[in-house]
Amino acid sequence: MTTREPGGSPGAEEIRRLLLSGSTDRWDAEAELLLMVAARRHHLVSTIWPALEAGRLVLCDRFADSTEAYQGAGRGLPSEQIATLHRLIAGDFRPALTIMLDLPAADGLARAQRRGAATRFERMPLEFHERLRQAFLDIARREPGRCVVIDARQRVPAVQEAVRAALRERLQLAV
Repeated sequence: MTTREPGGSPGAEEIRRLLLSGSTDRWDAEAELLLMVAARRHHLVSTIWPALEAGRLVLCDRFADSTEAYQGAGRGLPSEQIATLHRLIAGDFRPALTIMLDLPAADGLARAQRRGAATRFERMPLEFHERLRQAFLDIARREPGRCVVIDARQRVPAVQEAVRAALRERLQLAV
């Protein structure tokens, strides 16, 4: 099954609307973190854990690494606080594989603009997005057994094949 964060369950989708709309300064960093964590808990309990217990494969667009990047590196909150909250709501639950589609921050923002209405996060300054990119790359360097970085500047078919290769190699999936 496919799902997303923030969101992925009815309650988490309501929180998503709060997080992604409004002015860039709508929430201070701590409130934003608490909303993200509340959405994740609802998502885990309502969607992810039941699917895994039923033997389903779950593909989630974003998870805890995004919180470390956005609210940690992006918004300046201590990683220890973020890790403590994650343990509170998820225990030691972690994805088996994390695929990070990497591209320069300016390129990512340009793609987001072409998609249409920018979210609250996409309206944040380029420097914010450069910190996010660096944080994701740092996470991948720290956890190479879980993380695969794919150059998203490639053409779509090449990116798709790199994702399939990661799924075959890391999870032994026939894709």
